Amino acid sequence: MLVREFATIPAIDVLDDRAVRLLRGDYDRVEVEAGDPLALVRRAASHAPPFVHVVALGAARDGGTPLELARSVVEAAGSVAVQLGGGVRSPEDARALIEAGVERVVVGTAAFGPTPLREFVSDRIAVAIDVAGGIVRTNGWRESTELTTTRALERCTEAGVATVICTAIDRDGTRSGPNLGLLREVRARFDGCVLAAGGIRDSADVAAVRELGLDGVIVGRAWLDGTLELAQQQR
Repeated sequence: MLVREFATIPAIDVLDDRAVRLLRGDYDRVEVEAGDPLALVRRAASHAPPFVHVVALGAARDGGTPLELARSVVEAAGSVAVQLGGGVRSPEDARALIEAGVERVVVGTAAFGPTPLREFVSDRIAVAIDVAGGIVRTNGWRESTELTTTRALERCTEAGVATVICTAIDRDGTRSGPNLGLLREVRARFDGCVLAAGGIRDSADVAAVRELGLDGVIVGRAWLDGTLELAQQQR
């Protein structure tokens, strides 16, 4: 399933079997303890979004394919598609998650590692471009690469990637608004589907991202805190 019209996609981050929100991806700064992740998946799915977005934070940091979590989330989401990332280090990891029922697998660290990106590419894959200070970060956002946002997008285009998810790390979990300058750059340099994440607070922020011509936003803290209502969406 591909996002065809602008979409608001609820996100659930999972660490040690609980739903949390970190501040700027810092594992030592849990800003929100949101409880049972599967209950939140069911709650999110009740609004019929195009996807429920789930991140396995432990796997993103340490590696290891989160198959058990994936199966549980897919079951909890019911008829709603699951977009899941964290721990994908090889094309085989991605295929295993798809076989577990994940509709779209998010590849971050491995997208810019030694395995050619083209080996991951399919319409079931999205590439995470997680940016701080204009540089892509990997391994749970703890390590800087030498890739600028522009070069990362060029690599995605060269490999035939259809969807990218751009997260402004310094805005993530802060409720400070999206980095519109970064998102404008991404839209100008990538012709495929672009989803934005990081800093989304409310419907005004969603509208501002939409005006840039992006395809959707991924929202975590805003929907958990209730500052952004999830309306029923067409799928």
